[in-house]
Amino acid sequence: MQVPPAASPPSEKEAGRLDFLIAHGGPFYELQRRLGLLHDKTLKTGRRALLFVAIAWGMPLVLTLPTLFSDRPTVWNYISDPGPVTRFLLAIFAFIAAEQATETGLLRKLRQFTLAPLIAPKAFADAARALADALRLRDSPIAELVCLTLGLLAGVFAFVSFRENSISLWSAIGGPDDRRLTAAGWWCVCISIPIFTFLLLRGIWRHIVWAIFLRRLARLELRLVSTHPDGKGGLAFLGDYPNAYVLFVFGVSCGVAAAVAKHMAQTDISAATLTTIMAAWLIIVIAFFAYPLSAFSRPLAILKEKSLRTLSARATIQQRAAERKAIGENVVSSDPVEAEQAVEPVDLGKQYDQTRKLSTMLVNRNALLPVAAAALIPFAVAGASRLPYKEVFSVLKKLLLL
Repeated sequence: MQVPPAASPPSEKEAGRLDFLIAHGGPFYELQRRLGLLHDKTLKTGRRALLFVAIAWGMPLVLTLPTLFSDRPTVWNYISDPGPVTRFLLAIFAFIAAEQATETGLLRKLRQFTLAPLIAPKAFADAARALADALRLRDSPIAELVCLTLGLLAGVFAFVSFRENSISLWSAIGGPDDRRLTAAGWWCVCISIPIFTFLLLRGIWRHIVWAIFLRRLARLELRLVSTHPDGKGGLAFLGDYPNAYVLFVFGVSCGVAAAVAKHMAQTDISAATLTTIMAAWLIIVIAFFAYPLSAFSRPLAILKEKSLRTLSARATIQQRAAERKAIGENVVSSDPVEAEQAVEPVDLGKQYDQTRKLSTMLVNRNALLPVAAAALIPFAVAGASRLPYKEVFSVLKKLLLL
């Protein structure tokens, strides 16, 4: 596999555009491009998603088909097992399908920096360096090698787990002292689980790169305005960027919910326990996306403080001038020199009120409702298999509207 060359620093014009394609680049992308699975201008996510699902979930199904006409057909055990369905079918499909949606969504957010424009001209050079560093991290062969290694280690861990405690008739056969993997089990250990883990970790790594990039942009000189109608200095558009990750979050949640479902199958679970699990997972997901957005709280807080101080000082001058015009002099600390200064009357009350209401937090619960639903629905489905539907729906509704 040829390692892609390091990204060259973008020009000033390119830095203004901030064209960061999060689904492009890296050895895995290059391998797929060479195999004709995708092109630079089209990711072909639908076709690739079906291909990876066929490899990860479809092949074990094929390997269990010979047992269909035996005394103990394991094909039905495989199809009904929530683990393979959620991880190798739903999650892997979601990971691949999410690439185009995520890349398009993030690119639209970055284009807003150019449309405004939000980056001060003298900060273009720093933006160019931040973009070049982000591209190098995105294309890092070491990062993808680590993801692949961890994927293989996950397969080894699954092998040990299958041998020690397996209740899946399709993946392992034999007694406690003589348990061995079936052909479908070996395929999952060697292929399916490493693919799932690799795609999961690769997606997380690339979001970390995006987070680093956003936090570096937050440290640049930004052309913000406290009276912007969005109530967040002109940066509110960034607050809903996590919705570009809806499919990816759904895939991750499917994988985690599968583990929860496996645990629930072996023990009783109450609605309170399910609520705690779902709430904890929702907090983790929101924190995952809130981290890069939190970097913009400082420039927004500085903007709010400076704007209020400046508006307050200017309002004092103007109101004293209005007072002199109305009654001939200032009631307190009348100054002849001040009285000779010409002050253009401007009503700053509306600007001051807008600035005072400026929010320094870009994270918005209502804006994140789609990604929150994607995070919780797999857990709700898992819970519905053990608890009354009304209780599970009540928990889901409570957490989404909290």
